Amino acid sequence: MAVSAAMVKELRERTGLGMMDCKKALAEVDGDMEKAIEELRKKSSLKAAKKSGRTTANGLLGVKVADDGTKAALVEINIETDFAAKNEKFIAFVNKVAEELYASADGSLENLATALNDERETLVQEIGENITIRRGQVMHSATGGLSHYIHGDQRRGALIELSASAADLGRDLAMHVVAINPMVINSADVSADILDKEREIYLSQAQDSGKPEEIIVKMVEGRVKKYLAEVSLLDQPFVKDGNVKVSALVKQAGVEVQGFLRFEVGEGIEVEELDFAAEVAAQLADSK
Repeated sequence: MAVSAAMVKELRERTGLGMMDCKKALAEVDGDMEKAIEELRKKSSLKAAKKSGRTTANGLLGVKVADDGTKAALVEINIETDFAAKNEKFIAFVNKVAEELYASADGSLENLATALNDERETLVQEIGENITIRRGQVMHSATGGLSHYIHGDQRRGALIELSASAADLGRDLAMHVVAINPMVINSADVSADILDKEREIYLSQAQDSGKPEEIIVKMVEGRVKKYLAEVSLLDQPFVKDGNVKVSALVKQAGVEVQGFLRFEVGEGIEVEELDFAAEVAAQLADSK
């Protein structure tokens, strides 16, 4: 069966892999799309060292939390495509990194990454995509106030620490952190440098209005106050009930928010945009 450009395009869209790899895979299985996908998942013709420079902006989060809420670990493991992130061996590796960071004596992700590097490289060979152990952190709570929430796609997640154990509230607040992405717990925690930059922006915008100076000052301070409410967890409307502020929820429960950690897969990673011609040229160079 002849392999058409449309078939190659479909396989690329479904797998996120390069044009030449997709074309070769389809040719080897006489155009059977499902078999081509299966074969691409089974083998890799490129060595791990050749993959190591590729951008890994997809991936999954892994989490491990003690049943008594005294300790938790959150990690982000990256891979090149969303398709490969669904690989069972990759998922198992993500969970293993979370478990081992949680169990480590020093909570050092760098030491853990070194210890797991051989396993990571073997997985790169098997899956055929670069994999990086990007980041991870361990949190402790003497009062058992740690809770977590991981979104269904395992790409966004959060840990939150309360001053006392409150599992249901903790999970709800961790969900809120994932959904709304606050910068700080209290407005007082926003740094002076950030506020100065915001004031500078608001002042520039207000001066274009042509209003008197005293009005401009009030406008700027009003915008700053609104900004602080938007980025501060306790001042935000609760994601599950917009009529209630987070501060009211924790006060009613008799607890305080002592810290939170939020990860989103790929945040801050710059992904190079290539046009189709450039991608074809890169794939041809890789195949040599």
